[in-house]
Amino acid sequence: MRALSPNQFDQRHHLDSMLMRESLLDRGVQQATETDREIVRMLPDTQVVKVGGRSVVDQGRAVVRPVVDALAAALPIHRLIIGTGGGARTRHLYSIGIDLGMPVGVLAELAAADALGNAHILGTLMSPHGVVAIPPAMFGHLLPLFIRSVPGVIFTGVPPYSLWEHPSAVGRIPSHGSDAGCFLLAECFGSSALTLIKDVDGLFDADPKCNPDARLIPKISTAEIRERALPSLPFEPILLSLLDGARLLRKFQIVNGRRPELIAAALAGEHVGTLVSAS
Repeated sequence: MRALSPNQFDQRHHLDSMLMRESLLDRGVQQATETDREIVRMLPDTQVVKVGGRSVVDQGRAVVRPVVDALAAALPIHRLIIGTGGGARTRHLYSIGIDLGMPVGVLAELAAADALGNAHILGTLMSPHGVVAIPPAMFGHLLPLFIRSVPGVIFTGVPPYSLWEHPSAVGRIPSHGSDAGCFLLAECFGSSALTLIKDVDGLFDADPKCNPDARLIPKISTAEIRERALPSLPFEPILLSLLDGARLLRKFQIVNGRRPELIAAALAGEHVGTLVSAS
């Protein structure tokens, strides 16, 4: 961006910049913004971990405690940003809201409020290890401060679209849930990795809870997932388009929270679940 310069016609000063007189809706202008200028990674030494609401937190002490212990053990080695969703209660809220005719934006607000409860639960369990649950209103702005002050932080993974949640292409369940929120946070702050802790070993060619012959897919790209039209995904489908459009985060890994020993390995960069990569 250059200094202000007088316009030769009306002598008024205009800001001389690439997009000054262009429509931001023009495809050529949009393409011109793809430059080789390096994107700033605000927190490159952090990792984002999504702890499933339904798949982990809802399962109670037997599943949650070992996951908490595994995350706590990793804190001296890794700076962790931990997100969570709402789980079964969110599904119940969706059912009530849809029955009452609530718009998608209201459903998104309900989901965010519910996920905050699970964030406080995890925050309480991990508080002896110095981990804090940060309220959504201050999370984004103060995240760099908190992550330099404590070994880890917890947040509600549901992104704050709230009333501005995008209309869903199919149905009325908000497309951007806690998986998407954790991904977007990792992409924005330039975290080194995203790990989704679920209740399955990864992505299968069929639903492993219904089909005992389902086979694990160790690695797969977003294009392959679309091509195979898999009937069931252990993550939100919106992640496929988010991953393809990302500039910093080009893959994520799904690991099984019922095998908590895999969490340390995943955080160390080992391939212990399913790796999903951008096309």
